[in-house]
Amino acid sequence: MAIQVKKTEIMSQKASRCCMKVSTVLVFLLLLQAGKAQYNFSGLDSKLSQYQKQLGGNVATLIYKNGAIIYNKSLGDFTATTPAPIASCSKWLTAALVMQFVDEGKLSLDDYVSKYLPIFKDYGKGYITIRQCLSHTTGIEGDPIGLAGFIKLSRYKSLADEVDDFAAKHNIQDNPGVAFRYSTIGLNIAARVLEVISKRPFDKLMLEKMFRPLNMKNSSFTTEFERAVNPSGGCRSTAMDYMNFLSMLLNKGMFNGKRILSENAINTMQQAITKPAMIKYTPPSAKGYDYALGEWVLATDEKGKSTIVSSPGLFGTWPYIDIVRGYAAIFFVKNLEIEQRQPMYTDLRNEIEQQILPLN
Repeated sequence: MAIQVKKTEIMSQKASRCCMKVSTVLVFLLLLQAGKAQYNFSGLDSKLSQYQKQLGGNVATLIYKNGAIIYNKSLGDFTATTPAPIASCSKWLTAALVMQFVDEGKLSLDDYVSKYLPIFKDYGKGYITIRQCLSHTTGIEGDPIGLAGFIKLSRYKSLADEVDDFAAKHNIQDNPGVAFRYSTIGLNIAARVLEVISKRPFDKLMLEKMFRPLNMKNSSFTTEFERAVNPSGGCRSTAMDYMNFLSMLLNKGMFNGKRILSENAINTMQQAITKPAMIKYTPPSAKGYDYALGEWVLATDEKGKSTIVSSPGLFGTWPYIDIVRGYAAIFFVKNLEIEQRQPMYTDLRNEIEQQILPLN
């Protein structure tokens, strides 16, 4: 009889433990559902469908907040893992790689480019700094961003050849730091400096120091047909890969418990360098915005601190980070630049802001 009681007690204890485990799982699922239920993105769904044709038909949209993807919408043939060229969204990646070298003490933003590339001093361009390269204020004459510029870049067989050409054959339009002209020149010069410091090709550096640590398995700057790598616009990526990069920036340089960039590096990248009077050339998608280091400043607070930053590309992809609301988003497309893109993306961002309120 005593044995029977003991068996009954053991069975009761097991049942109790099982119920506790089930209850814990149910509570977790309820919390998860509640977290997702606080957002109603039906309005965003409608607007994406409304703009689908204008955005080229294929659109992958992701929103990240609090360590998770809270919105994932695919239209047409695109999904979050479809690779495509991202054009000038590449600049954000390149600026971040430069900042890694700054964090490591291998480079200063106020170093003269000629310290690493003496040819610039030979042609009267010895006082251009790395900071000016990342903010398009080198003063060196460049080609406006567009297909013609990409075709022109294809004639170079190496980044070294291209950058030497910038030094020897491109005129100085303004003194360094005086005027802003958006182009491929500054970021590509900075990338070449990294090659000289590390004695490694740029695409390999990006793979080892950025793509692998961020689990960006479908991203690459690798080129075809022996053409020069293009740090300003030559990356091929996916919405999910690029979101890993955005989440790292949003989380102050951390990704999956590993530090990729210092918090100071993130803050430095987000600090606007330009003033409206300095802007001499800007692409249609960024008219009216100031520029920081490798990224545009879409909004600031009353103290002038950046609150929304972005780096849109010629082919239409538009990633951004809302620092005040604590989220990142990307509209990943492959469609040539159109004048109406900025208002569309602003409308989509406003729709998201109706659901995600400021942190404070």
